[in-house]
Amino acid sequence: MPRHAKKPRPLVADGRPYMWTMRHSHRKDNDGRSVDCRQILTFSPQPAGTGGPLRIVFTEGPGRYVPGGAYTGSGDVGFTQGAGLNLHEPGAARALLGVALARGWQPEERRPVELDGCLLLEPAAAARAAYAGGPKESEGDFSPSGT
Repeated sequence: MPRHAKKPRPLVADGRPYMWTMRHSHRKDNDGRSVDCRQILTFSPQPAGTGGPLRIVFTEGPGRYVPGGAYTGSGDVGFTQGAGLNLHEPGAARALLGVALARGWQPEERRPVELDGCLLLEPAAAARAAYAGGPKESEGDFSPSGT
């Protein structure tokens, strides 16, 4: 039976459990048309109420892509001339979370935090590639330094 696309998924990073979801959204312009395609990866520290959510947001723009076109998969984000990830993959989500943690995101803070996913993409893709040769995605912990 396939996984329900909107159901939160468990993930562990640096010994701490999280639940994560991925959503696709659009802003409406003055005429009511959908514009500004966005892919949002949200991590919620567990147990619930122990910290605020982290939202990693990928937006369309020059030199980058997000899902929504004929040439990309539903979870693909990246640069047209560079790094890319599939946000459906737990290893990609784990890599992005690891980079956010390494750059100072504090999961204990109770306020929501939003980060530009394009700023995290290249180091996360590099960490993901390095991690791909290690244990299966469902095993163990991830840290961006590979330790």
